[in-house]
Amino acid sequence: MPRLAQQQQDNTKRVLKLFDLTGRVALITGGAGLLGVQHAEAIAEVGGIVVLLDIDGKKAAARAKALSASFGVEALGVETDVTQTRAVEDALRTTLSAFGRVDILINNAAHNPTVGTGDSSGGSWTQLETLSLEVWERDIAVGLTGAFLCSQVIGGEMARRGKGVILSIASDLSVIAPDQRIYRSDTMSADEQPVKPVTYSVIKTGLVGLTRYLATYWAERNVRVNALSPGGVYDRQPSDFVARLTQLIPLRRMATLNEYQGAIVFLCSDASSYMTGQNVVIDGGRSVW
Repeated sequence: MPRLAQQQQDNTKRVLKLFDLTGRVALITGGAGLLGVQHAEAIAEVGGIVVLLDIDGKKAAARAKALSASFGVEALGVETDVTQTRAVEDALRTTLSAFGRVDILINNAAHNPTVGTGDSSGGSWTQLETLSLEVWERDIAVGLTGAFLCSQVIGGEMARRGKGVILSIASDLSVIAPDQRIYRSDTMSADEQPVKPVTYSVIKTGLVGLTRYLATYWAERNVRVNALSPGGVYDRQPSDFVARLTQLIPLRRMATLNEYQGAIVFLCSDASSYMTGQNVVIDGGRSVW
C-alpha cells in the first residue's frame, strides 16, 4: 500500500477510535422510554455496556435484553425511582456489582407533561393560571431533582474514580420560549387552550444550569459534563401541529427518532474530550430564527 494511503487509513482508524466506547458502562435514566432506548442503542452500537434505569423495571429489563441480543453487548435493566436517593444508590450498587465501574451517566428521565385539556375545572390544566402545585412538584421532582440526585450519587462515584461523563438531555426550549401558537385549537375558547407547561421550560433550562455548575465543580476530577438540547421528534403527532411547528424550523421538518444518536456518541466518548460545560442545541435551526 502506498505510504500516503496507509497514512490516511491510520488516521481514519485513529479518529474512529475516539468514538469507541467498548467496555465503558453507561447508566441512562428513563432508559425504557422513547428516546432513552435510542440513546442506549447508540451507546451499544459502539461497544458500550448499557444500564437502563427506569421506574418501570419490567420494561427496562425487556429493553435491556433486546439491546443485548441486537448489539452483542452486556445490558441491564434496573427499576429505579430517580426522585429517591436510596433508589439511585441501590442502582449504583447494582451496576458496580455487575460491571465493577461506571463511566457515563445520561440524565434522560422526565415526566413529559402532555399538552392538552381536560381538568375538572373545564379549563386547560397545563395553563399557568390553573397548573396545580401537585403537577409542578411532580414534574420538577423527576426532571430536575432526579438529575441532581443521579449526578450527586453516580457522578460522585465517577469523581472519586477520577474520570467520567455526565450528559443531561435538555431541549431547544432551554434556550427559547415555547411558541404557544402551535398548540392552539380553533374549537376552544381562550381559557381552554392547551399550552406547553411552564414546568417543561423550567426543567430544561435548569438542566443547563446544573450542567455548567457540575462542569466547573468536577473539572479537576476529570468528569466532563455537557447538555444536549434536541428539537421536537416526530412521533405521529397530529398533522396540524406538525405543520405549525415545521414552519418555525429552517430545515422544515421535525427530527427523526434516531437523529440524535450521533451526538450522543460524540458527547459520551473521547471524541469530545476537550468539551465540558456546554449546551449542544440540535433543533433544525429553530432557535436561530
